[in-house]
Amino acid sequence: MCAKSLKAGTRPIVQFGPASRIVIIGQAPGTRVHESGVPWNDDSGKRLRDWTGLGEADFYDPAKVALVPMGFCYPGTGTSGDLPPRPECAPLWHQRVLAALKAAQLTLLVGSYAQAGYLARKQSMTDAVKGFAGHGAGIFPLPHPSWRSGIWMKRNPWFESDVLPALRTAVRNALGGKKK
Repeated sequence: MCAKSLKAGTRPIVQFGPASRIVIIGQAPGTRVHESGVPWNDDSGKRLRDWTGLGEADFYDPAKVALVPMGFCYPGTGTSGDLPPRPECAPLWHQRVLAALKAAQLTLLVGSYAQAGYLARKQSMTDAVKGFAGHGAGIFPLPHPSWRSGIWMKRNPWFESDVLPALRTAVRNALGGKKK
């Protein structure tokens, strides 16, 4: 997809179909996902599925869920972990992918890269998540579900008590066919 950033034999890590009702926009694949070729096939994916209340069958069904990262391929490793998503991917592909999604009801903006790319108001990730209800119908910002989010969740107990129940309700409503 992002031809300049893909090495020979590398394929983009993305899932979507025209009937996808939920769009999950995340960062970029990590090492394990890159190796398996399956989006969110790691501990972060397990946590995200738990947060949303989705089982693997629904999560990996492109008729229900589109998995669209800000960067479609593994960006490599930097000094403190994985590098940020490649900057050319989202501008090159997101508009095309999102235009193909005819049934989308709910968009989850997972992590600061997705939020910076899609939220009109620039704010901290914590403020964006805390103010989830103020982002408009069908938009739901979330922290990235990496191991670090456990630390963040302990500092922000409102996430589990206020945000996760609302998220699970929004996910059920999107899959149940209710309009935004």
